[in-house]
Amino acid sequence: MAVVIITGVPGVGKSTVIDAAQKAKGYKVVVYGTEMFTVAKAKGLVKDRDEMRKLDPTVQREIQEAAGHAIANMGDVIVDTHCTIKTPRGYLPGIPAWVAQALRPKQLILVEAPPHDIVSRRNNDPTRARDPDTEEDIANHQAMNRMAAMTVATLTGSTVAFIHNKTGDVDGTRDQILKILG
Repeated sequence: MAVVIITGVPGVGKSTVIDAAQKAKGYKVVVYGTEMFTVAKAKGLVKDRDEMRKLDPTVQREIQEAAGHAIANMGDVIVDTHCTIKTPRGYLPGIPAWVAQALRPKQLILVEAPPHDIVSRRNNDPTRARDPDTEEDIANHQAMNRMAAMTVATLTGSTVAFIHNKTGDVDGTRDQILKILG
């Protein structure tokens, strides 16, 4: 299978559908944010994952690089990550050039949904401390992700696919992923 990156904005349901695909086919899944959190927590920089996006961009880049090298050594995996991270200073690439080149993904899959659905999902998720984005903010973030995905594809020769995660249709979205993965 090689490395496959599945990405989407926070609240789109990406991790939920990745979990469903993993259960169906037994794929090894690595959550990039968890790898980054492991690095950041070991350095005493954060106490929870949501604090990472508020770190100085230079520190975030160092954490990304360390996590990227760790994942690159894991073999065939699905990487659950974000193409871009919205920070107080602007968008930070979630898959910068050095990470893309280390991972050399075969495939990028962007999970998308209508912005109003994502706002609703975020508002109903008490487990995370998400930014209070508007529908316009989310639409812009999804557009940034599309541009970032094509940049990663240009750097690595990977293909990019888009799937739509309809509210309440985890199985249908999972099946879209499984079809792409073959």
